Amino acid sequence: MTETQAEAAPARTPPEPPPEAPKPLPAPNYIPSIIVTIVIAAVAALSIYYLVRGQPLLVQGEVDATRFDIAARVDGRVAEIPVARGEDVATNAVLVRIDNPETIAKHEQAVAAKVVADAQLANINVGTRQEVIAARKAVLERAQAALVLAQKTYERVRQLAERDNASQARLDQVTDSLHGAERAVDQAQLAYDQAVNGYTREERAIAAANVVKALADIKAAQSIIDQMMVYAPVASQVYQRNVEPGEYVSPGVPLVTLVDLNDMWIHFDLREDLVKTLKLGDRFDVRVPALADRSITVEVKLIATKGEYASWRATRATGDFDLRTFSVRAYPVDKVPELRPGMSAYLDWRR
Repeated sequence: MTETQAEAAPARTPPEPPPEAPKPLPAPNYIPSIIVTIVIAAVAALSIYYLVRGQPLLVQGEVDATRFDIAARVDGRVAEIPVARGEDVATNAVLVRIDNPETIAKHEQAVAAKVVADAQLANINVGTRQEVIAARKAVLERAQAALVLAQKTYERVRQLAERDNASQARLDQVTDSLHGAERAVDQAQLAYDQAVNGYTREERAIAAANVVKALADIKAAQSIIDQMMVYAPVASQVYQRNVEPGEYVSPGVPLVTLVDLNDMWIHFDLREDLVKTLKLGDRFDVRVPALADRSITVEVKLIATKGEYASWRATRATGDFDLRTFSVRAYPVDKVPELRPGMSAYLDWRR
């Protein structure tokens, strides 16, 4: 080939590389969408749940305890009150001392009457004295002697009157004297027999009964004196003093109010539409704000069977009527020494 032909031939270009195959697209990531969907569904479900369930009802109760209104059974003036409000007292501790001089005087009179009755009974049991028996025997013998004289006088006058040597009036006079002597002998004989036999069974029974009566009078007066000291029936705390020294009190008037801190409960007033699911023995937790909102487990031990009327509340659109309330007592399962009557207690009612 010549140079001219070589110049005329076009220059050879290198071959183009084959086109590359397209790269595959990355797989889409659905995890964030799934998480967002789950969160939205959970929020919606919770919202629907709380809307359907409703808000819990806040029920308020109060701590209460057994109280004793200690009253006197006698009248008199308050002499001393050796306890103060808030003081802890033991069983049979003296709370109030009442002064009543009239009752003490009656007791002394009853004691004196008992002494007299004892002396009378002893005298009857001893029987009649020998001196009395001897004196009555002498009276009997004197009456018998007078009767003998009257009989002899009557015989002489009767004989004289039969011979008309004595008047009829004289005969009547000696006859009456004879009868009087006979009656005197009978009376003297009865008195002598009484002295010898002593007192009868009935008289001894009367004397013994007088002793028993005198003893009963002493016990009655002593019982009133014993009641002039007012004692605490159980170990408790003085809640209130209703009287002061120097005041005059009558039977039945409360003098001191005690509270038994060992017998405390929490009292609730529940409507009948709430108490229908409650039964004895149920346990739940209550909150006591006075104890730093402390939670206390309580057990239901009393549900009052007779409900009192509560505030009017409509139960349906037509035929409205009011609901009754029931008194519920719930006792702490474990003893809480800090708990005091009057503290408030709250309960979230979800029943």
